[in-house]
Amino acid sequence: MAEKAIKVEIVTPRKAVFSGEAVSFSAPGVMGGFQVLYNHAPMLAEIGIGEVTVQDVQGKGSRFATSGGFVDVFKNHIVMLAESAERREEIDIARAEAAKERAMKRLAERSANIDHQRARAALNRALNRLRFAQKV
Repeated sequence: MAEKAIKVEIVTPRKAVFSGEAVSFSAPGVMGGFQVLYNHAPMLAEIGIGEVTVQDVQGKGSRFATSGGFVDVFKNHIVMLAESAERREEIDIARAEAAKERAMKRLAERSANIDHQRARAALNRALNRLRFAQKV
């Protein structure tokens, strides 16, 4: 491992998304965004919907849209267990638009059978994916 580097692993239920050395890791914590650098204190944090950024030792940034999960930091090793983590090119914009429309339709309904909290979460995930996919 390079000097002043941290090992980063990002894993979803479907696949390992990223594994490598980095100089920084940033994530959308549910209590606010945070960044991890070399020799960070041990930490276990819940992440929310947003963008994760990994700056590798060569200076290249890798960005992922995420919908939540957990990050474990211990002895310069970060493991992120994410519900989802997608690079921009992996996002299906048409599918995200359809998910957004479905969630908006559910939220517009006043039926007691609709789980509004779940619909809001689906809308937030779809909006995050769309915003991330269109970011330059």
